[in-house]
Amino acid sequence: MIVRQRPGALALMYVVRGTILPVVLPHLMVLLLFALLVQLFHDMAWLQVPEFSPAPFTLLGVALSIFLGFRNNAAYESWWEGRKQWGHMVDEIRSLARTSESLLAGHADQRRWLLALCAGYFHALRGRLRNEDVREDLARWLGDDVAAAALSHGNVSDYCLREAGRHIGELYRQGALDTIGLQMLDRHLTALAAIQAASERLATTPLPFAYTVLTHRTAYLYCYLLPFGLASGLGWLAPLFTVLLGYTFFGLDALSEQLEEPFGREANDLPLDALCRVNEISIAESLGDEPPPPLEASKFILS
Repeated sequence: MIVRQRPGALALMYVVRGTILPVVLPHLMVLLLFALLVQLFHDMAWLQVPEFSPAPFTLLGVALSIFLGFRNNAAYESWWEGRKQWGHMVDEIRSLARTSESLLAGHADQRRWLLALCAGYFHALRGRLRNEDVREDLARWLGDDVAAAALSHGNVSDYCLREAGRHIGELYRQGALDTIGLQMLDRHLTALAAIQAASERLATTPLPFAYTVLTHRTAYLYCYLLPFGLASGLGWLAPLFTVLLGYTFFGLDALSEQLEEPFGREANDLPLDALCRVNEISIAESLGDEPPPPLEASKFILS
C-alpha cells in the first residue's frame, strides 16, 4: 500500500513514485507514437482523415466513463472490505490477548501457546492469500515440528484455529477455565474464522471477467480511434490530448485491476506484512516480551 504525505499542488503534478504512471507508461508511449504517426501521415497527405463530428467520441467517452466508474467502485469496495476484515482481525487478536490474560493469569505457558497458535493463524492466512511460503514465520512461533504438521494440512490457518480450539477445550477439562471463560475465548476464535472465510471469499471471487474485458477493450478502442478524430481539428496538439485522455482511461483500468485483488503484492494492495507485525506487537506486549519494531514503508510502499 502506498504510504506518503500528500505533496503540494505543484509537486502533485510531477510526482511519479507511488502513482499508477509507471504501470501505464509503456501503453502511453505506444499510444503517443501511434498518434504522432497518424498526424504525420495526415499532414503529408498519405492518409486522408475526414473531419468527424465530436458526437461519436462524446457518446463513447460517456459510456466508457460509466463502465470504468462501475468497475472502479466495485474494485474499491473489494479493497475496502479486505481492509475492514484485517482491521477487525487486529481488534480480535488484541481482545483475545486481553481476555486470556484475565482468564489464564495462573497458566502462563498455556496462554503463551494459545497466542502462538493465533500468530500462526494470521501468518498462515497471509501466506494462503498471497500464495507465499510462510514456513519460517510458522516455525518461529510454533516450532519446527508443529509448523511441519500444520503445513501438511491443506488449510494451515484453519488448522491453527482448530488447534487453538482443542487447546482451550483441554484447559476447560483440566479446570483452568470455566464455562463462561471457554465461551469468551471461543467467541474470539469464531470471529477469526469468520475473518478467514471473508478474506478467502474476496481472494477467490474477482470481478466478473466480462466487465474486465468490456472496459479494457472499450478504453483501448477509444484511445486509438481518438487521433483520427482530432487530427484535422487540433493538428499536432492531437497527440498531446490523446495521451492525456489515455492516461486517464488506462490509469483507471490499471488501478481497478490492482484493487480488485487486494491481497497481492502490487503497490496499491493491502499491507498484510505490516498488519501481521501489528498483531505480533500486540501479542508480545501482552506476554511481556520485547515487541518487534513496526514495519516501515520502503520507497513509499508498505508491504
